[in-house]
Amino acid sequence: MMEQTLTIKIISGMLLLLTTYFGVSHGSRVFQEPSPQYMEMMNSLGITNALRVLIGSLSISFAILILFPNTFFIGNTLRAVMLIVLAALALKSGNYKFALAEIPFIIMPLILIYLGHPLKSV
Repeated sequence: MMEQTLTIKIISGMLLLLTTYFGVSHGSRVFQEPSPQYMEMMNSLGITNALRVLIGSLSISFAILILFPNTFFIGNTLRAVMLIVLAALALKSGNYKFALAEIPFIIMPLILIYLGHPLKSV
């Protein structure tokens, strides 16, 4: 029983680090010079430059919230909702490839919520 709990905490910790990395790295893209292809994709989704910066900033914020046990649930929930909205915008614009690519990123916060924060005591 103790080994199983430790294994779950290790898996949760690895997923936590991975999702935090993705949140920060994808969010920090807004502070770099965007490529023409990236801007074309954002425009096709109906995302303006100001909205792009907001989404990137929120992505970083949600990733930071995930790190702390007290804000772990809300950070993961907000991250999943944001990714679902992006996938919905992609579907609306007919960009099915982008929408499908978001599925693993939507699933990660949900799995993390199920597993729980690795540092939270049981």
